[in-house]
Amino acid sequence: MKRAIVRRRVQTMCATGDVRHKPDQLAGEEPLEIRVAGRPFSVTMRTPGHDFDLVAGFLLSEGVIWDAGHIRRIDYGPGVGPDGLRDFNTVDVTLAPDVSLPDTSLERHVYTSSSCGICGTASIEAVRKASHHEVKFDPLTLPVSSILSLPSRLRAEQANFERTGGVHAAALFVDDDSSRGLRLIAAAEDVGRHNAVDKVLGRAALHGLLPLTGTVLQVSGRASFELVQKAAMAGVPILSAVSAPSALAVELGDEQGLTVVAFNNGTTLNVYSHPDRIRASRS
Repeated sequence: MKRAIVRRRVQTMCATGDVRHKPDQLAGEEPLEIRVAGRPFSVTMRTPGHDFDLVAGFLLSEGVIWDAGHIRRIDYGPGVGPDGLRDFNTVDVTLAPDVSLPDTSLERHVYTSSSCGICGTASIEAVRKASHHEVKFDPLTLPVSSILSLPSRLRAEQANFERTGGVHAAALFVDDDSSRGLRLIAAAEDVGRHNAVDKVLGRAALHGLLPLTGTVLQVSGRASFELVQKAAMAGVPILSAVSAPSALAVELGDEQGLTVVAFNNGTTLNVYSHPDRIRASRS
C-alpha cells in the first residue's frame, strides 16, 4: 500500500556555512487512475489514503453520480504494480445498471495535477456542470460565531500537515439543530485541495448522505471556482475558506445560491454571496 507520509534524510544549510543532516517527513504523492466500467476516465495526483472516497467525490463533482446507489462496486484494479504488489494506484468503478456511463467527450484526456481539479477537461463547455442538488432554497442560517470556529476545528484534523507542512485539508460540518453547534461529518487531507474536498464529499456520498443540506464545507486554502462547483454538486449551501476567493467562484456562488465565505481567520470573515445565511448575532 502506498504511504501518505514518506520519510527522507535532508541536508539543511545555513547562511553561516553550517550544514546539518536530519530526517524529514514529506507528504506522499502518487498518481491515481480512475476507471469507470474498466475504461480509463481520469488520472489525478493525490496523497494515498481514502482513495474510494476520493473517486466517489470526483465522480460526484463530474456529474457522473449524484446518489450512493449509483455505485454498484468500487475496488482497486486487478493489475500488479512495478513493485510486484497489487496496483493500488488504479481504482475501477462499476455503476448501477440504470446509470449512464460518462460521455466520452467529457473524458479527461490529460492527467489532473495535484494543484488543479479541472485541468484536462475536454472542453470549455464541460467545465460548468449542472447540479442535481439545488442549494438555492436551503434554509440553513448560522451565527457568525459558528463559522468563525471552523478554521481551528479543521486545523485540529490536520495531523499530516503538522508532520509535513505540505497538504491541504477540508472538513464537512452539519447543523443538526443540537445545542452543541455544528457536528463534524468528515475531514481529509491531500496534496491537492480539490482532492481533499472530493474525499470528504465522497465519504458523505458513499454513506448515503446526499444531498448535503444544512452543511458547511470548510477548506484550508482559497475559495476557487472548482471548489464552489464541487460544493454545489453535492448540495452544500455554505463554503468557507481561510484565504481569498476568485471572482469566478463568487459569480458561481451567486448563480447557484451558495454562500461563499472567505478570509475566515477565526476572528473575522468576509461573505461574498448570499450573506443571509450568516447571522451577526449569537442567537
